[in-house]
Amino acid sequence: MKRPTYGPAEPLAVVGGRLATGLLDVTSDLAALDSEGFWVVVAPFEGDATCARFETVRPAKPWTGVRWQGPQRDSWRTSLDADGFEAGVRAIRDVIAAGGVYQVNLTRRLSAPAHPGMSIPALGAALAQGNPAPFSAVVHLPDHGVHVASASPELFLGRDGARVWSSPIKGTAATPDGFLAKDTAENIMIVDLVRNDLGRVCRPGTVTVPGLLDLEPHPGLFHLVSTVSGHLRDDAGWPELIDATFPPGSVTGAPKLASLEQIRRLETAPRGVYCGGVGWVDADRRQGELNVAIRTFWIEDDELHLGTGGGITYDSDPAGEWAETELKAANLLRVVSGEVR
Repeated sequence: MKRPTYGPAEPLAVVGGRLATGLLDVTSDLAALDSEGFWVVVAPFEGDATCARFETVRPAKPWTGVRWQGPQRDSWRTSLDADGFEAGVRAIRDVIAAGGVYQVNLTRRLSAPAHPGMSIPALGAALAQGNPAPFSAVVHLPDHGVHVASASPELFLGRDGARVWSSPIKGTAATPDGFLAKDTAENIMIVDLVRNDLGRVCRPGTVTVPGLLDLEPHPGLFHLVSTVSGHLRDDAGWPELIDATFPPGSVTGAPKLASLEQIRRLETAPRGVYCGGVGWVDADRRQGELNVAIRTFWIEDDELHLGTGGGITYDSDPAGEWAETELKAANLLRVVSGEVR
């Protein structure tokens, strides 16, 4: 039986405000990003990346195809319920108290049945209207099983020649004055981690923090955002840069390797595309942007998925952390169920 295409038969991508069509080739080799042409990248949290080179790139226009038809709001289920998530928060606090980690990003996966009438480009258009985001992306590769619509507010990696930067988000509140002391502590810890990651591939003395704890408004909530910048060594390209920094520090924790151990121990579903990176690379101009794939929907195994989570520190309140995951998902679920026009 032929699998659903979840949109038009022809592959396409909308990244960085541009529409890419005319698929030329697909590879998992990150070295291709330093070759030539315009590439679209989907890097899952674990596993091989998909790098797709397109022939034609032009400014994106409003979607004129079919309208998005999403699942009913009550059809979503979660990989961790409130009790399970709050137990995970308490377990992380115990590990922090024992000196094992400083912070862990704990997440859960929301899933609903997908049906053949769903169109990922149409979902991207619905998100652009109902939940606009600076690093949004749509990647539709039906023959490769890649169906992603991202409304990410967060930049994982930006590159312009030798200059590279990352803008981690840590700290979420419903109002501008609703941040807690733990939000500031979270952000600063991750800034330190990102400085260390970029320092592995940047020239000594070039890694700086041009923005710290900046307040950014987004649909339904506010974030604290910092920016870390540096200049790549002459022998470093996209493979070395991604290898040094992936997965993004803001969605793992600190120290990164110890936090990844806790994530594997406590999360009951794989993250998939969620918390990976989606974006574009212009190999000819040595430019690119990869988002942190949060606020991101993807279709896999005949289901539509969305992840939500947050950074856990010793000061975290289990019920408050659960409420934050609900806040982050609330507007997205309204959009995907058709409640936002």
